[in-house]
Amino acid sequence: MDVDEKDLLILKTIADEETRSPEFIAEETGIPLSTVNYRINALRENGVIRNDHYDIDMAALGFPITFIVEVIAEYGEGYHENVGERLRDVEGVTHVYFAAGDTDFFVISQLSNRSMVETLISEFEAIDGVQRTKSTFTISTLRDGHEPLQQYSLETLERELLDEM
Repeated sequence: MDVDEKDLLILKTIADEETRSPEFIAEETGIPLSTVNYRINALRENGVIRNDHYDIDMAALGFPITFIVEVIAEYGEGYHENVGERLRDVEGVTHVYFAAGDTDFFVISQLSNRSMVETLISEFEAIDGVQRTKSTFTISTLRDGHEPLQQYSLETLERELLDEM
């Protein structure tokens, strides 16, 4: 999808202000409310905006352990799809990344206690094709990229995403 300056300004406002309110976005950007609504709908239709969910703080909810697991799998035809789907389906898994290099998958979970950690690792190791796992407990969260556009300036977004200005 091609985006323009108004689309980027709307998306950046959504990220920076952590709001889903078209009225607030219109007020903050100076873009007319009808234009904001039209643009948001177009961004949804084109898959840029995926949903309208509320961001939940998993630690505050009672899942304070961010658990990162490296999974090494047996190489074979379609292994990344088969093993990846099985990893994705394990309860508590929030992210699964197929990777290049020594590690085949990175899996991230939000868990409430050590018992959940044990269960998760047991389930991973029971998956056909998983050779071994390597686990990491995080100590603290320094950045939670739940709004990825917060990590970019509007100028960088415009430079990287827009054709000739």
